[in-house]
Amino acid sequence: MLDVKVNVIGMGYIGLPTALMFAANSVEVIGTDYDEKLIDQLMLGKVTFEEEGLTELFEKAISQGIKFSTSYQPADIYIVAVPTPYDKKSKKIDASYVLSALKSIMGICPKGATIVIESTVSPGTINKYVSPLIEKSGLTIGEDVHLVHAPERIIPGNMIYELKNNSRTIGADNNEIGMIVKNLYQVFCKGEIVLTDIRTAEMTKVIENTYRDINIAFANELTKICRSDDMDVYEIIRIANMHPRVNILHPGPGVGGHCISVDPWFLVGDYPDLTNLILAARKINDSMPQHVLKRIRDIMKKNNIRDISRVGLYGLTYKENVDDIRESPTLQLLEKMDDHLAFGVKVFDPMVREVLVENQMMDFNDFLDEIDIIVIMVSHSHIKDNIEYLKDKLILDTKNICYIEGVYKL
Repeated sequence: MLDVKVNVIGMGYIGLPTALMFAANSVEVIGTDYDEKLIDQLMLGKVTFEEEGLTELFEKAISQGIKFSTSYQPADIYIVAVPTPYDKKSKKIDASYVLSALKSIMGICPKGATIVIESTVSPGTINKYVSPLIEKSGLTIGEDVHLVHAPERIIPGNMIYELKNNSRTIGADNNEIGMIVKNLYQVFCKGEIVLTDIRTAEMTKVIENTYRDINIAFANELTKICRSDDMDVYEIIRIANMHPRVNILHPGPGVGGHCISVDPWFLVGDYPDLTNLILAARKINDSMPQHVLKRIRDIMKKNNIRDISRVGLYGLTYKENVDDIRESPTLQLLEKMDDHLAFGVKVFDPMVREVLVENQMMDFNDFLDEIDIIVIMVSHSHIKDNIEYLKDKLILDTKNICYIEGVYKL
């Protein structure tokens, strides 16, 4: 057992699994979040979102003594896993959550504590915002506190496996402190842990997600090209990918989640004159809900359906088999519908247990009874297992999972 006390700040999709993984591997951990309802639920022994293996990991962490609190605690190491959105006007990072967490940490941390920022940040954020905040408080970096950036690299739906097996990057300008943090993560991480400087770690994480965004944008642009000239984009991508050096990703109704749809904007905001390709990719991917909307209109016109309330959107989450709705393409689509067009459109998602939007239905059979057109926005296992029940519907399959004759594609 490592003789170290860790306070993980932020019990969301990243912070909670990280805290549980440390605790399950005999590290003394306190998980902190300002959300009293969330902390109450954790203290009652209930996980706060669905994820394969999370319940079992939670139970092991509880047996090892993990604690939860709404207040920050004195600790040797602080791991900050709070949201880092971007300002939609300037496209720059909104670092307010990180800075707020830092202010609270500085009020109670013992001398020599290490602050590890796991939240994804734009390159230079720690130098521009974090370090000045600490220095302004009267603390000396490298003596009173140490700074490290260890960006997360996991995806909802496969978090536990990826926490254990993915490689990690530890950005530290002090190699000795970097090694201490590396040794901490090695209690559970089987992947290679690379030590580098802070700014390199910041940039590496952002470009990983930006690369994927650009690849998806290429697939989505191909979709529009093929749609304009009546070609099968899926067959074209399948054949092209037989080339040993080609790997085109799948097109879809948009890009969601808190990583791919957000991180590229950090670069656009900070380097507006140097990010033409990245900006173009963002615009293409952000345009896909509008493309889906046009396809819905075309199908309605072709089949003489005038009542939008007979259209059903299947899927609210941003990806399959998770309950995470952040930046969901379906929510983006609903935002793009004007009040008249959106009136009465039905929505259903088996992974979402509470009503989040108007006309959201909670029973699949009731949902089917109310619609003539079903738009598959998310490829949950649930819909794959229930394709046979869609045979009497007009189907717009944005995920290419349905092989019923006559299905409409992107």
